[in-house]
Amino acid sequence: MAFVPYGVIPPIITPFHEDGSVNYEALTMMSKRLVENGVHGLFPLGTTGEFYAVNDEEFKKILVTVREAVKGMTTRKGKPIQLFAGCNHITTRGVIRQIKMVEEVGGYDAVSVLTPMFVSQTQDELYTYYKTIADSTTMPVILYNNKPKTNVTIEPVTVARLAKDCPNIVAAKDSTGDMTNAEEYLRLTAGMRDHFNVLMGRDTLIFAALMYGATGAIASCANVAPRITADIYDKWEDGDYQGALAAQYRLAPLRIACNMGTFPQTIKEALVMQGLPVGKCLDPIQELNPEQKAKLRQVLTEMDLL
Repeated sequence: MAFVPYGVIPPIITPFHEDGSVNYEALTMMSKRLVENGVHGLFPLGTTGEFYAVNDEEFKKILVTVREAVKGMTTRKGKPIQLFAGCNHITTRGVIRQIKMVEEVGGYDAVSVLTPMFVSQTQDELYTYYKTIADSTTMPVILYNNKPKTNVTIEPVTVARLAKDCPNIVAAKDSTGDMTNAEEYLRLTAGMRDHFNVLMGRDTLIFAALMYGATGAIASCANVAPRITADIYDKWEDGDYQGALAAQYRLAPLRIACNMGTFPQTIKEALVMQGLPVGKCLDPIQELNPEQKAKLRQVLTEMDLL
């Protein structure tokens, strides 16, 4: 059996000091806090983690910091905490170089690879991109589809083709927000569940994706509301579908509030409001305006997160 990613995995934010340096102490605190509040894994250097903002030295130190922070910690059912590392670059060789750094650091269960930015690839080019990357490593690879950010999508037929041809491509994360797209990922790979699964990447659709057959979600709002987000999966896993749906409804206003400002600044603003010293996103991303901050504070208050 291939590695099966499951549950709620936050793409953990990268805390920064005012001078733009990484706040590793805050990263350690955040990593422990999230696991203590019930998440099933951690995913540094994703989109929410501002992967584009760090150099190679910071990249490796972030991976080590997260790994060491949760070493020996487990889920509510005693399973080890899953660790995914984001490896994202415009070029194939750039991603492969990052994966080699992950292998050097060690301790990670899988790498997540975003579609290239700026370059508008054909589906054949995407297939070759991912197959070349998968062939370069023995690590499990998670396809990361985020069309709203990259303007590139991995079409369902391409996902199914990659799942069939590449044994170590173990999952696809779908952040399109298009439930039909996620459903097609699931439908076209339904006969490959021994080695390929689907993760939801839109926080408002976690419950729906689980009901369709997804094994979990990479959920940015879990940074702010780890227990609520984990409840969607935990209650669903226990067969408490009404409880899972209630948790999904409770989480939705926070994800909708993330449409304010430039992502992921709303996530960081919410954490700061909770008293966590994570700083702001790096420039050019700016803080929310006073009206947006007031709206965010109201959402957090109504969710009992303040």
